Amino acid sequence: MDIISFITSNWWIIILASVIAYLLGSINTAVIVTRIVAGKDIRKMGSGNAGFTNVLRTVGKVPAIFTIVCDFLKAVIAVLAGGLLFGLIQTDGNAVLNSEYMAVGKYIAGVFCILGHSYPVYFHFKGGKGVVTAAALILIVDWRVFLLMLGTFLIVFIATKTISIASLSAAALYGFYTLAILLTYDYFSEAGYSLLYVIFSTVAAFLIGGFVIVKHKDNIKRIIKGEEKKITAKK
Repeated sequence: MDIISFITSNWWIIILASVIAYLLGSINTAVIVTRIVAGKDIRKMGSGNAGFTNVLRTVGKVPAIFTIVCDFLKAVIAVLAGGLLFGLIQTDGNAVLNSEYMAVGKYIAGVFCILGHSYPVYFHFKGGKGVVTAAALILIVDWRVFLLMLGTFLIVFIATKTISIASLSAAALYGFYTLAILLTYDYFSEAGYSLLYVIFSTVAAFLIGGFVIVKHKDNIKRIIKGEEKKITAKK
């Protein structure tokens, strides 16, 4: 089945997975938690970002932990839903093709969940940077890549004590890690995954990593100027 035929035959699955993921992603925990705990809009506090780090710095550790857990879980649910929906596509018993379709569904759902988190329909399209939701997508799609990303994040964070630098480093390497893992363990092996799937996954990884980097443009400016703050939490 070529790409055009795939889309025309399964358009309703693609749309349904995308809409569900976007609406789930739009549930921005940072905004909700800060309004409940502090009675304020997190987007008007600190860096103005509706995400974990800003909640940690301006509201406190407990609200920040709640934020990161809920943002991660909403992405997990969205990505799994996308995989399940794409698992409905008929593959005539081809297990590898079914696995590829489910992975494609996870990527699509993950991307729309990230978009929902960053541009939430419930909160005037102003949200976070998508780091936590992207991490959830990576974990559900391929745990091997997730471990590499997590290792990169932790090493850079321990060295710099700066979440933005660690996030940017991991995002920049996401596409390369995906390509390396898929070629080594899924394409040039007995797994039998197609080159088209490797290309799709790699392109998706580079786009997601690029999106996260672009969302950090203000952080990049502060890093260049030496003004980016190291991680500190409000007690």
